Amino acid sequence: MNTDQLEGKWKQVKGKFKQKYGEVTDNDLSYSEGKFEEMLGRVQEKTGKSKEALKKEIESL
Repeated sequence: MNTDQLEGKWKQVKGKFKQKYGEVTDNDLSYSEGKFEEMLGRVQEKTGKSKEALKKEIESL
């Protein structure tokens, strides 16, 4: 999945991510157009997961 596809899917699954990772805030999960990687970096810091692992998790939801 490319970044555009992940961004589209993210809008659908970010609520599930917030439930699964309680330490992640709405601010951590928000992003501006084209700043998906930056948002993943914030989530990565909170969860301790790699960006690749997070991308795979998004794809699987």
